[in-house]
Amino acid sequence: MAARAAASVRNGDLVVTPEEHHHTWFRYLDNIQDWCISRQLWWGHRIPVYLVTIPGVIDHPDKNNSEHFVVGRNEAEAKKNAAAKFEVPESQISLAQDEDVLDTWFSSGIFPMSTMGWPNQENPDYQAFFPGHLLETGHDILFFWVARMVMMSLELTDKLPFKTVFLHPMVKDENGAKMSKSKGNVIDPLEVLDGCDLETLLMKLKESNLPQSEVAKAITDKSKKFPDGIPECGTDGLRFTLLAYMV
Repeated sequence: MAARAAASVRNGDLVVTPEEHHHTWFRYLDNIQDWCISRQLWWGHRIPVYLVTIPGVIDHPDKNNSEHFVVGRNEAEAKKNAAAKFEVPESQISLAQDEDVLDTWFSSGIFPMSTMGWPNQENPDYQAFFPGHLLETGHDILFFWVARMVMMSLELTDKLPFKTVFLHPMVKDENGAKMSKSKGNVIDPLEVLDGCDLETLLMKLKESNLPQSEVAKAITDKSKKFPDGIPECGTDGLRFTLLAYMV
């Protein structure tokens, strides 16, 4: 699927714009690596993989032995698959579903069709709105999200999920890093519109879920940049500033 995804841009079936990001597309897809699809998180789609216990056959299942696992859309299907694999009655089988969840990008990779009723391809929404026309997103997730949507759509539906990908500019800090809630280098637009004193800025950081190391760095950064807080700039001031940076 990586080769088909790469070819879709090369032959013009999929338009990725601006073209300066083509090198990222081809760098990943022409040199594709294995993808670890499991994550140890408390949320997400549970991996549909089950560890099998069968008295006298697999008394002590080994998580490091792939032969001790079966897959299934649900436990009933997995038990049926295990019965066929190990040639024993279903009544003898005990299953334990893997606790890991699917990688975020694996789950979001099926977004274009799953929101339209897939795998029921007769669903009216699927018939009317899939494939889509335009996807607009940031260039930082071109491979993580866009390429995976393309690969999974080609694999599962034999269609491209959209015709054009528009990669918009990113708002970054003065060091060239993407503004991120996990780094504490973001500015709330309301703080610019209405103004905000330094004490309030720092309190928001202290009450956030940032790691303490990032909180300390962000407090130092905010105190240096805005020793008197952020003056009220108004809506137009913010709009014109953002537009000026895009020129």
